[in-house]
This record gives sequence, C-alpha cells and structure tokens, in this order.
Amino acid sequence: MKKIVLLACSILLLTQLFAQKTIAVKCGKLFDSKNGVMLSDQIILVKGNQIEQVIGNASIKDVKADSLIDLSGYTVLLGLIDCHVHALLQGDTTAEPYYTQLLRESVPFRTLRAAKSLQTSLMNGFTTVRDLGTEGAGYADYDLKKAIQQNIIPGPRYLIASLAIATTGHYLPSEKDFDWVQLHLPKGVEEITGADEGRRAVRSQIAHGADWIKIYADRAYYLDANKNYRSLPNFTTEEIMAIGDETAKHRKKMAAHAVCRDGILAAIQAGATSIEHGFGMDDECIRVMAEKKVYWCPTIYVNELVGPARAAAGSPMNAQFSKTLAATFQKALKAGVPIAYGTDIGGYEWHYPQARDLQYMVQWGMTAAQAIQSATIHAAKLLDMEGKVGECSKGAFADLIAVKGDPLQQIQLLEQVQFVMKDGKVYKQ
Repeated sequence: MKKIVLLACSILLLTQLFAQKTIAVKCGKLFDSKNGVMLSDQIILVKGNQIEQVIGNASIKDVKADSLIDLSGYTVLLGLIDCHVHALLQGDTTAEPYYTQLLRESVPFRTLRAAKSLQTSLMNGFTTVRDLGTEGAGYADYDLKKAIQQNIIPGPRYLIASLAIATTGHYLPSEKDFDWVQLHLPKGVEEITGADEGRRAVRSQIAHGADWIKIYADRAYYLDANKNYRSLPNFTTEEIMAIGDETAKHRKKMAAHAVCRDGILAAIQAGATSIEHGFGMDDECIRVMAEKKVYWCPTIYVNELVGPARAAAGSPMNAQFSKTLAATFQKALKAGVPIAYGTDIGGYEWHYPQARDLQYMVQWGMTAAQAIQSATIHAAKLLDMEGKVGECSKGAFADLIAVKGDPLQQIQLLEQVQFVMKDGKVYKQ
C-alpha cells in the first residue's frame, strides 16, 4: 500500500513539475492588442497555462526556457474571441433546417456535433467564445463546457447562456406552421408570461450553470410608412425589467437579441450589456448605446449569408438590412459605440470562415488594428475577462495564434490561422 501511495505522489509531483516548465515562443511579429500596434523581435515566456513574461529585443540565447517554439516567420496574436456563437446549431438559413434540428435530431446527437463545432472554432483561432443559446438543446452547453474544462474534448474557453428567454408564442417552432395545431412542440427558447415567470427563468438558468442571460427582445421586423425600421417587442415593460433586475441581482450580465429600436431601447432600459445583431438600429439607439457604453455585436456575415435564401422564402428583411448596414456601422463607429466581435456562427454552417466579419469591419471604416481589437481586448472587456484573455501580458492565459504574413495589411489572413495555443497547450502547428 505504501508503495502505491509513494508511486502516486511521485507521479503527481512529476506532473506538477512538467506543468511548470517554461516555453519560449519566438515571434517574428507580435500584435499588441492593448495599443493596436505591431511589435518586432518579441519573445513570450509561457509557464503552465499563463504568460510569464514578454521580452522585447532579446536574443533567444539569452532567455532561459525548457523548450522553444520558433514562430519567427509568423505574426503572433492573442487568441481571438467570438462573443456570439451557437455551438448546438449547424445552420438555420430558413426555418426548415431549424425545424429539422429541433424536431428530428436528438439532443445527444446535436451535442456530439457541437463538440466538433467547438473544436473547429478552436482550430479557427478562437480560443474564447460566448454561446448565446442552445436553441432547444436544454442545458447541453453546460456539459460541453465541463467536457472542455476536464480536457475530454478540445475547445475554446466557453461561456454559456443555455436557454435564451422569450415570451409565450413568440419563437420557433410555431404550432401554426404544422397541420396539427394541437401539438405541443419543443421550443428553441424558454418561454415566459409575466414578470414572475421571467424572474423564475433567470434563477433557473443560473442554477443550471448559465454565465450570461440572453433574451430575444423583438421580432417581426418591418419598414414603417416613413421607411424606418421597426419591430414588435416581445416583452411587456414589467417582464423585461424583471428579467434585467433579476439578472443584476445575481451579478450576471444580460445579452439581448434586438434588431430594431423597439427591442434595442427596451433592452437597454432593462440593463442589457450587449445588443446582438442590431441591424435596424437608428440614430437614437446609437446615441444611447454610445452614452451608456452598451456593446454592439453586429454579426455582419450571417446577415449577408441568410439574406438571399430568406428573401426567396418570403422574408426579405435580412436582404433589406444588407442595403443599410454599412452606413449604420459607420455611424456607430463614429459615435463611439463599443463594438465586440460576434459572428452568430451556428446560425450559418461551421465550414464558413469564422473570421470573415473582420473583412466587413475593415471595409466599413475600421482600421485592421481596430477590427482585431474588437475580437481581443474589447471582447475581453465585454466578457469581464480583462487581463486574462485578449492581451499579451503577465498572468494572462497563454492563448496564442499565428498567421503567415501581416494581418494589418491583409485582414483576411486571420481566416488562415496556422498555429493555435490555448492555456499553454499547442492544438495546431
């Protein structure tokens, strides 16, 4: 028995010693996300899962390390952050594939596919993601998060919102879309009616492990007689305020799917920290978001992808948003609305490039540095992870990616990530 105990202690000691070995990462160039500049001749020392030190203008022979990763021919960046994914979806361009996933695929099957999707995200260079709703898959995101944390499956650092909240009758699947309206169909969200049910939903989701509370603030987008974007709000004032209040009482944050002013302003009033999509926001929305420092996750590429198919299916609003979204983005950027990178991937298939939104951001007025900052330092601030992700500083998680070439000159290079380290472990080389 003593031999077994001694052997176990020895293995544990060796494991701890190995975990504390220092890795030197030699960078050809290093993007400084805090200052938005490119640095040369930098060496990053990684110990365990953290960045120990960043050394400038040093020769590798002068650095004490147990091993070397030579990325001198590459540009090194911090792992990217996607603030809006749906790992348990595999594309829902129209209602038909959405119904197929919710009504014909089991939750275990969808969870297995989600594990592959999260691995894809990590290989894309996204080392931290926020998942804003399982869309009918219950609390499967919690199990995915646990599996990643326990190194059962590879994946990014994973923040979850589990069941998004909407009001009764205002989300898919809708019984009227089927021949037998007496059916009680599973829903893609948790439906509530009344302020008390809203509070109960928040408490329940937090009890099941949700990091964020996500609401669907509006629906049925349209142009009014003056060609202004409008929508139907999902919640009464009492309902949405109760959800926001309960979220704040638990020291959590609320993200709001809100596309037009009717949903955006109501969500902000209720305390939303981030507005998701916001394709139809107007000048007042932009002013209020800038004043209150409410983040915008614009999810540009998904709107471009789904627009034609939804128009062909009789829903033209996404195609309409495409005509005005560039101007809206430019107004928000100029006004100082804080912008965090979010894609809505899962709303489109996972084989599409997850970094494509960066190209639109640059085309629409951001510098390449600003676009990358939206997916690093600014996204980290939204997620309350400053100093831990999105920046190359002592004590931050050792999440590093590398590309061949200079993404400040060619932002599309971030669609071709060739090296990925997360928590000091190399996943792609």
